[in-house]
Amino acid sequence: MTAQVQAKGKAAENDDQLYRQPIVGARRASNYLWASVVTIGAVGFFLASLSSYTQTNFLAPFSDGTKILFQPNGLVMGLYGSVGILLAIYLWLSVLWNLGGGYNEFNKKTSKLTIFRWGYPGKNRQVSLEAELNDIQAVKVVLQEGINPKRSLYVRVKGMRDIPLTRVGQPISLAQLENQAAALVRFLGVPLEGL
Repeated sequence: MTAQVQAKGKAAENDDQLYRQPIVGARRASNYLWASVVTIGAVGFFLASLSSYTQTNFLAPFSDGTKILFQPNGLVMGLYGSVGILLAIYLWLSVLWNLGGGYNEFNKKTSKLTIFRWGYPGKNRQVSLEAELNDIQAVKVVLQEGINPKRSLYVRVKGMRDIPLTRVGQPISLAQLENQAAALVRFLGVPLEGL
Protein backbone atom coordinates (compact mmCIF):
# COMPACT_ATOMS: atom_id res chain seq x y z
CA MET A 1 0.00 0.00 0.00
CA THR A 2 2.78 2.42 0.94
CA ALA A 3 4.70 1.61 -2.25
CA GLN A 4 1.61 2.47 -4.34
CA VAL A 5 1.22 5.82 -2.58
CA GLN A 6 4.93 6.58 -3.07
CA ALA A 7 4.71 5.60 -6.74
CA LYS A 8 1.70 7.89 -7.22
CA GLY A 9 3.56 10.69 -5.44
CA LYS A 10 6.59 10.24 -7.71
CA ALA A 11 4.38 10.26 -10.80
CA ALA A 12 2.79 13.51 -9.64
CA GLU A 13 6.24 15.05 -9.02
CA ASN A 14 7.43 13.99 -12.48
CA ASP A 15 4.42 15.51 -14.27
CA ASP A 16 6.06 18.95 -14.24
CA GLN A 17 9.47 17.46 -15.13
CA LEU A 18 8.56 14.84 -17.73
CA TYR A 19 6.10 14.96 -20.62
CA ARG A 20 5.78 11.79 -22.68
CA GLN A 21 3.52 11.21 -25.69
CA PRO A 22 3.07 7.59 -26.79
CA ILE A 23 2.86 7.12 -30.57
CA VAL A 24 0.75 4.30 -31.96
CA GLY A 25 2.54 2.59 -34.82
CA ALA A 26 1.35 -0.30 -36.95
CA ARG A 27 -0.61 -1.85 -34.07
CA ARG A 28 -3.82 -0.04 -34.96
CA ALA A 29 -7.21 -1.74 -35.27
CA SER A 30 -7.38 -0.85 -38.97
CA ASN A 31 -4.10 -2.68 -39.66
CA TYR A 32 -5.36 -5.79 -37.85
CA LEU A 33 -8.55 -5.62 -39.93
CA TRP A 34 -6.74 -5.20 -43.27
CA ALA A 35 -4.20 -7.91 -42.49
CA SER A 36 -7.03 -10.33 -41.63
CA VAL A 37 -9.04 -9.48 -44.76
CA VAL A 38 -6.01 -9.83 -47.05
CA THR A 39 -5.03 -13.12 -45.39
CA ILE A 40 -8.51 -14.63 -45.79
CA GLY A 41 -8.82 -13.47 -49.40
CA ALA A 42 -5.33 -14.59 -50.40
CA VAL A 43 -5.69 -18.01 -48.82
CA GLY A 44 -9.09 -18.39 -50.53
CA PHE A 45 -7.63 -17.57 -53.95
CA PHE A 46 -4.67 -19.87 -53.39
CA LEU A 47 -6.87 -22.78 -52.24
CA ALA A 48 -9.19 -22.26 -55.21
CA SER A 49 -6.20 -22.47 -57.55
CA LEU A 50 -4.88 -25.54 -55.77
CA SER A 51 -8.35 -27.17 -55.95
CA SER A 52 -8.54 -26.50 -59.67
CA TYR A 53 -5.06 -27.98 -60.27
CA THR A 54 -5.40 -31.13 -58.13
CA GLN A 55 -9.16 -31.62 -58.68
CA THR A 56 -9.51 -31.99 -54.90
CA ASN A 57 -11.93 -29.60 -53.22
CA PHE A 58 -10.02 -27.64 -50.55
CA LEU A 59 -12.88 -25.12 -50.23
CA ALA A 60 -15.51 -27.77 -49.36
CA PRO A 61 -17.85 -25.85 -47.04
CA PHE A 62 -17.72 -22.62 -49.06
CA SER A 63 -17.33 -23.46 -52.73
CA ASP A 64 -16.28 -26.11 -55.22
CA GLY A 65 -12.89 -25.20 -56.68
CA THR A 66 -12.73 -28.31 -58.86
CA LYS A 67 -15.14 -26.73 -61.37
CA ILE A 68 -12.63 -23.99 -62.22
CA LEU A 69 -10.44 -24.60 -65.26
CA PHE A 70 -6.79 -24.47 -64.23
CA GLN A 71 -5.71 -22.70 -67.42
CA PRO A 72 -6.12 -19.70 -67.36
CA ASN A 73 -8.47 -19.10 -64.36
CA GLY A 74 -6.85 -21.33 -61.75
CA LEU A 75 -3.40 -20.17 -62.74
CA VAL A 76 -4.33 -16.49 -62.36
CA MET A 77 -6.07 -17.19 -59.04
CA GLY A 78 -2.90 -18.90 -57.84
CA LEU A 79 -0.88 -15.85 -58.81
CA TYR A 80 -3.31 -13.52 -56.98
CA GLY A 81 -3.24 -15.83 -53.96
CA SER A 82 0.56 -15.94 -53.86
CA VAL A 83 0.91 -12.17 -54.11
CA GLY A 84 -1.83 -11.74 -51.51
CA ILE A 85 -0.10 -14.12 -49.10
CA LEU A 86 3.15 -12.14 -49.47
CA LEU A 87 1.25 -8.90 -48.79
CA ALA A 88 -0.45 -10.48 -45.76
CA ILE A 89 2.92 -11.62 -44.39
CA TYR A 90 4.24 -8.06 -44.75
CA LEU A 91 1.17 -6.61 -43.00
CA TRP A 92 1.38 -9.09 -40.11
CA LEU A 93 5.13 -8.49 -39.71
CA SER A 94 4.51 -4.72 -39.64
CA VAL A 95 2.02 -5.24 -36.82
CA LEU A 96 4.36 -7.65 -35.01
CA TRP A 97 7.31 -5.24 -35.25
CA ASN A 98 5.05 -2.23 -34.45
CA LEU A 99 6.62 -0.14 -37.20
CA GLY A 100 6.41 3.58 -36.49
CA GLY A 101 5.43 3.08 -32.85
CA GLY A 102 7.33 4.78 -30.08
CA TYR A 103 7.19 7.95 -28.02
CA ASN A 104 8.09 11.63 -27.80
CA GLU A 105 9.68 12.50 -24.47
CA PHE A 106 10.38 15.97 -23.10
CA ASN A 107 12.48 15.68 -19.94
CA LYS A 108 13.26 18.83 -17.94
CA LYS A 109 15.56 16.95 -15.53
CA THR A 110 17.97 15.99 -18.30
CA SER A 111 16.96 18.96 -20.47
CA LYS A 112 16.50 16.59 -23.43
CA LEU A 113 13.94 15.97 -26.13
CA THR A 114 13.92 12.33 -27.23
CA ILE A 115 11.95 11.08 -30.20
CA PHE A 116 11.96 7.29 -30.46
CA ARG A 117 10.40 5.08 -33.16
CA TRP A 118 10.57 1.38 -33.99
CA GLY A 119 11.83 0.54 -37.47
CA TYR A 120 12.51 -2.61 -39.46
CA PRO A 121 14.59 -5.32 -37.75
CA GLY A 122 18.27 -5.14 -38.38
CA LYS A 123 21.07 -2.75 -37.64
CA ASN A 124 18.82 0.33 -37.29
CA ARG A 125 15.78 -1.24 -35.55
CA GLN A 126 15.55 1.64 -33.07
CA VAL A 127 15.35 5.11 -34.56
CA SER A 128 16.10 7.81 -32.00
CA LEU A 129 16.61 11.56 -32.19
CA GLU A 130 17.74 13.77 -29.33
CA ALA A 131 17.89 17.54 -28.93
CA GLU A 132 18.28 20.03 -26.09
CA LEU A 133 15.06 21.48 -24.65
CA ASN A 134 16.71 24.92 -24.63
CA ASP A 135 17.03 24.72 -28.44
CA ILE A 136 13.27 24.31 -28.96
CA GLN A 137 11.96 27.55 -30.44
CA ALA A 138 8.27 26.79 -31.02
CA VAL A 139 5.55 24.20 -31.44
CA LYS A 140 4.09 24.31 -34.94
CA VAL A 141 0.66 23.07 -36.07
CA VAL A 142 0.13 22.26 -39.76
CA LEU A 143 -3.46 22.02 -41.02
CA GLN A 144 -4.33 21.15 -44.62
CA GLU A 145 -7.87 20.24 -45.61
CA GLY A 146 -9.05 18.80 -48.90
CA ILE A 147 -8.64 15.49 -50.69
CA ASN A 148 -5.52 14.58 -48.73
CA PRO A 149 -5.97 16.23 -45.31
CA LYS A 150 -2.94 16.75 -43.11
CA ARG A 151 -3.05 17.56 -39.41
CA SER A 152 0.40 17.45 -37.89
CA LEU A 153 2.30 18.73 -34.91
CA TYR A 154 5.95 19.74 -35.24
CA VAL A 155 8.66 21.06 -32.93
CA ARG A 156 10.92 23.77 -34.30
CA VAL A 157 14.47 23.19 -33.03
CA LYS A 158 17.36 25.60 -33.55
CA GLY A 159 19.74 24.34 -36.24
CA MET A 160 17.48 21.47 -37.33
CA ARG A 161 14.52 20.93 -39.61
CA ASP A 162 11.07 20.89 -38.04
CA ILE A 163 10.62 17.57 -36.22
CA PRO A 164 7.24 15.83 -36.67
CA LEU A 165 5.62 14.59 -33.46
CA THR A 166 2.41 13.00 -34.76
CA ARG A 167 2.06 9.53 -36.22
CA VAL A 168 2.13 8.83 -39.93
CA GLY A 169 -1.08 7.74 -41.60
CA GLN A 170 -4.57 8.74 -40.62
CA PRO A 171 -4.81 12.39 -39.59
CA ILE A 172 -5.71 12.87 -35.94
CA SER A 173 -8.83 14.78 -34.97
CA LEU A 174 -8.66 18.55 -34.66
CA ALA A 175 -9.59 18.39 -30.97
CA GLN A 176 -6.77 15.92 -30.26
CA LEU A 177 -4.31 18.06 -32.16
CA GLU A 178 -5.31 21.19 -30.24
CA ASN A 179 -5.10 19.40 -26.88
CA GLN A 180 -1.65 17.96 -27.65
CA ALA A 181 -0.36 21.32 -28.88
CA ALA A 182 -1.73 23.20 -25.85
CA ALA A 183 -0.27 20.70 -23.36
CA LEU A 184 3.11 20.80 -25.08
CA VAL A 185 3.21 24.61 -25.24
CA ARG A 186 2.29 24.80 -21.55
CA PHE A 187 4.98 22.29 -20.61
CA LEU A 188 7.77 23.82 -22.72
CA GLY A 189 6.84 27.48 -22.35
CA VAL A 190 7.38 28.21 -26.05
CA PRO A 191 5.08 29.94 -28.56
CA LEU A 192 2.56 28.12 -30.78
CA GLU A 193 2.75 28.65 -34.54
CA GLY A 194 0.29 27.86 -37.28
CA LEU A 195 -3.10 28.45 -35.65
